[in-house]
Amino acid sequence: MNGQNPRFDFAAPVPPLEELGAVHFIAIGGSGMSGVARVMLARGCSVSGSDAKQSPLLAALEAEGAEVHVGHDPAYLEGRDTVVISSAIREENVELAAARQRGLRVLHRAQALASTMAGSRRVAVAGANGKTTTTSMLTVALQHCGTDPSFAAGGELAKHGTNAHWGTGDIFVAEADESDGSFLVYRPQVAVVTNVQPDHLDFYGTFPRVEQAYAAFAGSVLPGGLLVACADDEGSRRLAQVARANGTRVLTYGWAQDADVVLSGVTFRGLTGHTTVTGPDGEPRALRVNIPGRHNLLNAAAAYTTAVEGLGQDPARVLDGLFGFTGTRRRFEPKGSAAGVSVVDDYAHNPGKVAAVVSTGAELVRSAEPSGRLVVVFQPHLYSRTRDFAREFAAALSPADAVVLMEIYGAREDPMPGISSQLIADALHEQRPEADVEVVSSWSAVAEVVAGRTRSGDLVLTVGAGDVTMMGPEILRVLGGA
Repeated sequence: MNGQNPRFDFAAPVPPLEELGAVHFIAIGGSGMSGVARVMLARGCSVSGSDAKQSPLLAALEAEGAEVHVGHDPAYLEGRDTVVISSAIREENVELAAARQRGLRVLHRAQALASTMAGSRRVAVAGANGKTTTTSMLTVALQHCGTDPSFAAGGELAKHGTNAHWGTGDIFVAEADESDGSFLVYRPQVAVVTNVQPDHLDFYGTFPRVEQAYAAFAGSVLPGGLLVACADDEGSRRLAQVARANGTRVLTYGWAQDADVVLSGVTFRGLTGHTTVTGPDGEPRALRVNIPGRHNLLNAAAAYTTAVEGLGQDPARVLDGLFGFTGTRRRFEPKGSAAGVSVVDDYAHNPGKVAAVVSTGAELVRSAEPSGRLVVVFQPHLYSRTRDFAREFAAALSPADAVVLMEIYGAREDPMPGISSQLIADALHEQRPEADVEVVSSWSAVAEVVAGRTRSGDLVLTVGAGDVTMMGPEILRVLGGA
């Protein structure tokens, strides 16, 4: 691919919400699709949707007023005016094919979300890593300031139990997905970029094309708006320089001493991280978050900069809101413990994310229990990503005491000859010959293998964007029966 999406024109104006009529979502149970559907329901739209299988999310959408179907059938389009899809929906899907044949309007989910944001002060949060957590942190901080923002995130906020909300305030915070170029559609007043890294090369082809896409995203900020960019990430720093040269107002954040919003010092007490944040006003303030990891202090700094410098909120109230943030589902989410072993689940699926969560887990287990070990269960996501980044994944997993690799979760891709999780295992052995790593091809065998590698005081991380999230309860069940 070359970074151009042949199915959608993300530079084109989106239709007003009132013109969409009755809307049908194909794969409505996805994390991104369900959020858009929830906002449309709250806006009074007639919403229906289909998905391959029943899930709690489908049941929740039905309770909120959507007409939901399990399975795909062109009959579900009866009476519908607009069909919403993601890039993962193939043209041969029977509902999409029927929609094309009938001449129905077909929108990408980002276009559909953008249509609900008209009239709001729009904030779009992008980046290879950290965008879900930053979106969620910013939302909670703004709620603490009394603004009741609308939001659509890629994961459920733990305290709220939802991934989207239509608020009474004039701010709309959206997680902006760069994977298919759709983040260009939002035209935000404030754009946030947590990092720019070589990911989604199945779509972009090369890293320079990734950087070009982010430059276009920064260029989509409305006149008089703001780009908030991380000064600690080389790609984001370069983007800030390009955007400034093009006349966009830019504020950077991070531990880099030349950042506009500077973090200084970091300590962790249990799961709570502490640092000091100093903004353009020169006043140092205490920033605390109740989720582990240095990367989450950086995410909090992005949320702080956006709320205070981009949206004019009171610094003290923003900081109180960030301290009250309790996390996002599947972002270092505790699943329970059994036989003295704790299990945590995380959605990390690219090398940067995996490195952050594995290093955080290693620090936690070793500070809590000197003899404790970190066991990571990793399920690679996409054949192309595994092919392109096997060595980087191996390096990201290297702090673990033991690694269990599940087979690749193909998602939207078909299998590729010669591409398997063994590539990562081989790279890890090459980097660390003594590494304890095993590839387990059978999903049902993984829990037993993991349980056999653990002892009291250990931490198990289940990591990946696929059905590895279901592995935590299985591991706990086996450990509990031991």
